[in-house]
Amino acid sequence: MLTGMQIAVIGGDARQLEIIRQLTEHDAKLSLVGFEQLDHAFTGASKEKIDEIDFTVQDAIILPVRGTDQDGLVDTVFSSEKIILTKEMLEQLPAHAIVFSGISNPYLDGITNESNRRLVKLFERDDVAIYNSIPTVEGTIMMVIQHTDFTIHGSNVAVLGLGRVGVTVARTFQALGAKVRVGARRSEHKARITEMGLIAFDLSDLESNMKDVDICINTIPTQIVTASVISKMPAHTLIIDLASKPGGTDFRYAEKRGIKALLAPSLPGIVAPKTAGQILANVLIKLLKEDMKKREENQA
Repeated sequence: MLTGMQIAVIGGDARQLEIIRQLTEHDAKLSLVGFEQLDHAFTGASKEKIDEIDFTVQDAIILPVRGTDQDGLVDTVFSSEKIILTKEMLEQLPAHAIVFSGISNPYLDGITNESNRRLVKLFERDDVAIYNSIPTVEGTIMMVIQHTDFTIHGSNVAVLGLGRVGVTVARTFQALGAKVRVGARRSEHKARITEMGLIAFDLSDLESNMKDVDICINTIPTQIVTASVISKMPAHTLIIDLASKPGGTDFRYAEKRGIKALLAPSLPGIVAPKTAGQILANVLIKLLKEDMKKREENQA
């Protein structure tokens, strides 16, 4: 249980609702910022404005998956108010307090470093990323079906990157009957691709592997699907970019060429927010319990 723990949940989407539900069930006391338009009430949780939060008593801050933007603005779908997280707010936190986010950026890294507060990026954890790859691939399948006039079965699919998402995407599209090739740089990744019964190619040969591709799924968060790569694709190719914003695709050139390219970095929160929230909640509760136990041992 998380009895006695005070947590501020600041902003977020439907995934946060499952996190809030599970934290209250574990007896944590929550302050909810950016949820005033939410009709549902949670026992043990109070809706507050950012300037009403007593940061000096918070054991943890839970931010949305994106964290903040480069100006400190926090996303929320349940509020019309502008919520900005500042260094001054974090400086008020107790020394043991933890700031949780899905991913980060220079602004969030900066204010946590300057305030000497611990930042935990949940999406850098293998367990979170692997669990999240399941709703991600289901959402990818949905998008492919919506935006093509041919079956996945028998189509030529190129998956770029064999990270934690790439493995699940490649394996699932293979199971659906697609002819899957996977681009990677590391020799051990190419070995794993071959072991999976897929076609491996080096990303340095990306252009030559695009000449007959029907669906290109990118998981690499640097611009790899360049104008030169897109110019080699058939006109009917669908590009789905699963990398975090701004993605790894030259969307301007894709539009110019008439190739449909879709950026889809947050599919779990769109297609399965309850499951995605459960994944995050389970990990958060585990980490919070570990932190509470460690503090109790230090005080003993």
